[in-house]
Amino acid sequence: MATSASRRRQRSTRLTVATVLLVVAAVVVVAAVASGSFVVTAGAAVAALVLGAAATKITATELAQSRREAAADRARQAREYSELAAARAKENAAFIAGMETRIEERQKLIGELEEHLAAAQRTVAETTLKLGQEARRAEQAEARLLDESRRLDDAETRAAEAIVTVAELEQELIDLKAELLAWQDAAKAPKRATA
Repeated sequence: MATSASRRRQRSTRLTVATVLLVVAAVVVVAAVASGSFVVTAGAAVAALVLGAAATKITATELAQSRREAAADRARQAREYSELAAARAKENAAFIAGMETRIEERQKLIGELEEHLAAAQRTVAETTLKLGQEARRAEQAEARLLDESRRLDDAETRAAEAIVTVAELEQELIDLKAELLAWQDAAKAPKRATA
């Protein structure tokens, strides 16, 4: 790319020569007019015309040369910008490809995480269901245990009552045996007395 220093061109030798030719033409015309001679003035006019034409030709050549150089500079800049744009396009394409790859990887990771999350949610639901069932079983077991505890208490009470009843019956049996023995003794005793 052109810098500001190269854009400011110094006056070329051609333009300096063209300027000198115009100044010489002007001096010749002024000197001819000052001489007052028609032939000298006419010769000076022709010389001024030739010098002016030469200066114009030199200036036109310089202008054409400047335009060619400017066109070449613009063409070079256009090529550089085109190369820069192509490099940027390649960089952008590489960036886009990289980002698309990263997005695909992220989408795949998100999909896997969603699958894991769904599996974890199913596991939590199943565990919650099993926990509810186990809680109901535990409540039922506690209810059965409470019922069995009541039955055990009732059975122990009945067993205690039965023990007391058995003891009373044993005592009553002992009393009855004693009474029976007493009767038997009593029944044998009058027979002895009569005998």
